[in-house]
Amino acid sequence: MLILASQSPRRSEILRQAGIPFLARPADVDETPLDGEAPEVYVVRLAEAKAVAVPAAPGEVVLGADTTVTIDGQTLVKPADAADATRMLELLSGRRHRVITGICLKSARALVRDCAITQVWFARLSAAEIQEYVASGEPMDKAGGYAIQGLASKFVSRIHGCYWNVVGLPVALVYRHLHKLER
Repeated sequence: MLILASQSPRRSEILRQAGIPFLARPADVDETPLDGEAPEVYVVRLAEAKAVAVPAAPGEVVLGADTTVTIDGQTLVKPADAADATRMLELLSGRRHRVITGICLKSARALVRDCAITQVWFARLSAAEIQEYVASGEPMDKAGGYAIQGLASKFVSRIHGCYWNVVGLPVALVYRHLHKLER
């Protein structure tokens, strides 16, 4: 049985849509980036911390995951407030950025770590579009301050890589590793 070490409704929905049975047992970990920590290292470290924090019975595999957005060497986590969400969207407007999700699968016999990177291009956004989107409240619990599957879908001009990674879980990558662990 797969145990999702998260309370993310997006990750739960992705697993459900993919037909992967799971139980959710949220992990409580400090998500503060370390000074100078590369984004890929940051998300994999948090994914592992979440997977390790959740107890597992024999035969269970725990999945930890964490997603961040990077642009110009900056890591954009969840916005602290509306002003922070506005700043992030202004930074992303008309530009390409990367969405990185780290995953960790923990079983009784193995610990598998990996990450997925997707490039996303945003259309140029007007100040009014940013203000309206921030006022919707949608950006507030999303890395980078937007949800590709929600109202911000109209801002995305193209992506290169896994769409589900941008939503919050690279499900094909998870499935591939889970399948190997179950053999």
